[in-house]
Amino acid sequence: MNRSNPARAGLFLSLLACASAQALAQSADTPSLLVAQAPQLSQLVVTATRTAQPLSDVLADVTLIDREQIEQSGAVTITDLLVRQPGMELSRNGGPGTSSSMFLRGAETRFTAVYIDGVRVDSQSTGGAPWEAIALGQVERIEIVRGPAAAVYGSDAVAGVIQIFTRQGDGPFTPYVGVGAGNRRTGRLEAGFSGTQGAVDYSLGLQRDVSRGYDARPGSTPDRDGYRQSAASARLGMQLNAAHRVDLSGTWGDMDAQYDASTTPSGLDDHGLNRLATLGASWSAQWSERYRTRLSVSESAQRYETQPSPYLSRTRLRNYLLQNEWKDGAHTLSAALERREDHLVNDPIDRGRNQNALALGWGYVAGAHTLQANLRHDRDSEFGGQTTGGLAYGYAFAPGWRATAAAGTAFRVPTLYQRFSQYGQPALQPEKGRNLELGLHWAQGSSRVDATIYRNRVSNLINFGAPGPCAGAFGCYENAGNARMQGVTLSAAHRLGGVNLSASLDLQQPKNADTGKLLARRAQRLLKLAANTRVAQWTVGGEWQLVSHRWDNAANTTRLGGYGLVNLYASTTIARQWDVLARIDNLTDKGYQLAKGYATPPRSFFVVLRWTGR
Repeated sequence: MNRSNPARAGLFLSLLACASAQALAQSADTPSLLVAQAPQLSQLVVTATRTAQPLSDVLADVTLIDREQIEQSGAVTITDLLVRQPGMELSRNGGPGTSSSMFLRGAETRFTAVYIDGVRVDSQSTGGAPWEAIALGQVERIEIVRGPAAAVYGSDAVAGVIQIFTRQGDGPFTPYVGVGAGNRRTGRLEAGFSGTQGAVDYSLGLQRDVSRGYDARPGSTPDRDGYRQSAASARLGMQLNAAHRVDLSGTWGDMDAQYDASTTPSGLDDHGLNRLATLGASWSAQWSERYRTRLSVSESAQRYETQPSPYLSRTRLRNYLLQNEWKDGAHTLSAALERREDHLVNDPIDRGRNQNALALGWGYVAGAHTLQANLRHDRDSEFGGQTTGGLAYGYAFAPGWRATAAAGTAFRVPTLYQRFSQYGQPALQPEKGRNLELGLHWAQGSSRVDATIYRNRVSNLINFGAPGPCAGAFGCYENAGNARMQGVTLSAAHRLGGVNLSASLDLQQPKNADTGKLLARRAQRLLKLAANTRVAQWTVGGEWQLVSHRWDNAANTTRLGGYGLVNLYASTTIARQWDVLARIDNLTDKGYQLAKGYATPPRSFFVVLRWTGR
């Protein structure tokens, strides 16, 4: 969209105004976040189908976040960044580093498959990625794919997939150093380098974050709940010749976060120690102009411990993948063999399981038509065969316009903890999802408007219920219901004069289909607005985050009020190779809760000074 087209500019502003009016009219105490800038359609996406494809050919609902957006966001944690994207919500028991859940389109955090540089991360204890253990400072790029992707990735991808990419070497040797400071004795130190030398590319990054924190549980023993996080990432690639390439990657993160447990005697300090490490190796081969393969082996290990209360849980995941891709004109065929091995040590549990899978895919792009079909069969060592499929179609009916439709099935097997802990039941069955969605999209240059309507039904939903056949007197896990997540997501981006505008509105109904109650800690309305511009030598911007009220429990009797947040930032280059970013979050010092009884960060400011040896 350009400045000479007032009709399209008017369409964007009308959409933005309607979104704001509807959200605020429906909830006087509504609220929400930072929306990613409109990506260029020439960008490549690898997460949607596990093969690289131009964004213009992707039929899934995708968001791309690059390094510049990450740095400008000033976010402390990766969850703070993700929650500003369309369809994303955060629930957290306290401040950064404490137990965090990310809801994608209203679905449980365990229904989103998460990868770091192609390495699967998950917890076989809580279920879902350990978000609080992933360091944001090492991240170069994030791809968010909404909608079921089990036909590509297998178990867990019921609501979508999020893939995190760390820094990769490109160009000459480039070192960097960054130092940051903020209120509540918050500090950051980061350093690293990247580059290319002949056929070898490399990168190494180190990060340290500390904060004195704030009192996360007002009303209990007054104290400050701070955190300390250390992280590192490394990547090494070698182009053996024109047809063959080898890549190695590894990440490590260690989080020590203070929290307040209700059972800890007064005077003792609670600590949650969360460690996450990933390691991956791959070999890519271009056997001919049409045929290529990729062989990868990866492992992730997560360790969570609490002190002084004695709790220790360790999860290890191993994956082996052989991906085959054949391109012939408008057709792209893929076939993958994959093996996944899960293992949990959580006294008295010391158990493992595995899944072997065959996945097939077919993509077709010709003229106005785009088609993607996927079929996958997983053989689980405990639950036998699980077959999933996905079908999507896109039709470009006018210049810049495209309509899409998609349907897919998905599943997630119970965690080993849900089956074999004192609260578990070995007879639990996999949760299964069925999704339908329709989309309408317009894009021209850096401007876009997107509308997506979706409905995702999950059966055999696993809940923690009343005491039953398990050994725990407190309660048991059970297949106790069905969920229905449905809604509409509207998003837009446009440059108006010298101002970049972006917005998203989610109107959703994440409900228990049996009781009609809203799922816990999920809002029905999310509005996220952002704008930035140049003022002299500065880039200045702001975000407005609006979230409607939620319920803290499944019975919908404990209300969490809606809230609104305003965040501001400014950045500039102060000298050759030196940049500075200043940021204020929660400008109005709004008090709100993401979980009952847990406070969220008050007004915060942070300044980062970076040097890059360009």
